Amino acid sequence: MARVFDVVEYPREMVDEIVKRFPETGVADLRIGSQVIVRESQAAVFFRDGRALDVLGPGRHTITTANIPILTGLIGKLFSDRTPFTAEVYFVSMREFADRKWGTPQPIIVRNTGVGLGVALLQGFGSYSFQVADPQQFVTQVVGQLHAYRTQDIENRLRTMLLSKLQDVLGETTAKKNVLDLIGLTDELSAAVRAKAQDDFLALGLNLKTFYIGNLKPSDKSAAELRDMGMLDMQTYMQLQAADAMRDAAQNPSGGAGLTAGIGAGMGVGQILAGSLAGFQGQTPSQQPTQGQAPVQGQQGTSLPEMLTPENVAQYLNVSVDDVISTIESGTLKAVKIGSAYRISRSALDEFLRSF
Repeated sequence: MARVFDVVEYPREMVDEIVKRFPETGVADLRIGSQVIVRESQAAVFFRDGRALDVLGPGRHTITTANIPILTGLIGKLFSDRTPFTAEVYFVSMREFADRKWGTPQPIIVRNTGVGLGVALLQGFGSYSFQVADPQQFVTQVVGQLHAYRTQDIENRLRTMLLSKLQDVLGETTAKKNVLDLIGLTDELSAAVRAKAQDDFLALGLNLKTFYIGNLKPSDKSAAELRDMGMLDMQTYMQLQAADAMRDAAQNPSGGAGLTAGIGAGMGVGQILAGSLAGFQGQTPSQQPTQGQAPVQGQQGTSLPEMLTPENVAQYLNVSVDDVISTIESGTLKAVKIGSAYRISRSALDEFLRSF
């Protein structure tokens, strides 16, 4: 004979558990007069045959057709008021799940009008908190028939929702402000993301209690990582590497930050990256290098002359003339000295770029 439960409860502290099903498998045999104990910061959702019957708040509840009226039609009069019936009870934690972490796995591309190449790559991290707002909706929409549901089961979904809204907010804000202004607006951006994401959370039966941007800064991805992400073609990658090499050769104090700091802030290597990131800025395909094209092109898409001055090379690689001359004098870049002036052949520049 099936066991009839006279007391239904889940006494454990629900630290990372959002929902716990009773019983874990199958259904529970209950009857009119059975008691359900719901602890503080819990709610209990009754289900039968996949249908939600009612939601009980904290306290000791005796099951009657008065507090769960829908039972009247389900039980009938076959065994009077003591009729056993089957149901499942989902205990839902109503506490706030605080200090959940989020971060940008890949840089977010935003406009940076009037600075450098006109785009910037941003990365950030922070925290958020959420709470179940509608236990019945959350169990129905998210949990289903699972016997337990923990924070780790939904965190990836919530982070994806938040990052999507963050990207929207950054896009809207950078239409009016540049990146340097943006980094000082973390409180305003946090509030905007929370407002945008709230409806999506409520659709799941959740309430987004807080959202904080702890840090927002230019990406520190290396040129090689950006290339592997498909954001740089090989030609642009070689140009960036060459520019870094020239800075190193000249022992430029600012060179230690690497190229990516310039990429993120929208400074330093703007014209080099303009062609590579043209697709993100709506430029036409004719402005981008094509396969088989000569590796050395002018900034406006025109071919460089066969013989270059240090000024030509500096402009092409977006480095200083002193960097170019230091690289020549170190022997890394081949050049011919005519009087007091250097001249670099296109083939020598090609060879220099191919060395990276």
